[in-house]
Amino acid sequence: MTQTYSKQLGMLAGAGSAALLAAALTFQFFGYAPCELCILQRWPHLVAAIIGLLIAVLGWKRWLALLGLLAALVAFGLAVYHTGVEMKMWLGPQHCSGGVTGLATMSTGDLMAALEKAPVVRCDEISWQLFGISMAGWNAICSAILAAIWAACARGRKRAFGQA
Repeated sequence: MTQTYSKQLGMLAGAGSAALLAAALTFQFFGYAPCELCILQRWPHLVAAIIGLLIAVLGWKRWLALLGLLAALVAFGLAVYHTGVEMKMWLGPQHCSGGVTGLATMSTGDLMAALEKAPVVRCDEISWQLFGISMAGWNAICSAILAAIWAACARGRKRAFGQA
């Protein structure tokens, strides 16, 4: 019974990370271009979603749950860092990301023209917020909740609820 409950927690946490990825891609589809830190925050969620899928297929394994917890904690740390950059608490990356494709086949002139037209997305500017919390802030909140779910998954049901 403990493994069944822990398996469900792992699948829930993995689905939560998949939902956060889907939300990020939806925002991007509607014109909110991601900055470098936004894209960086997606990777641990992708890892956690894959781990949740592995738990669904292979069954609960403590080591998988611990990897899921690690991925959620990395996502949380990156989101807190990004939120701090947005709030001007510390400096972020000094370079920006753009959307230039086909670099290998471009001439120097074409490359310069493409770079001039590429959207510049700064990591220290908030493009969207809800209740005064930016997307990075919401990611930090959601990642902390997911980390708690992964921790409960790794502990197992009996220990998670303080039973013997």
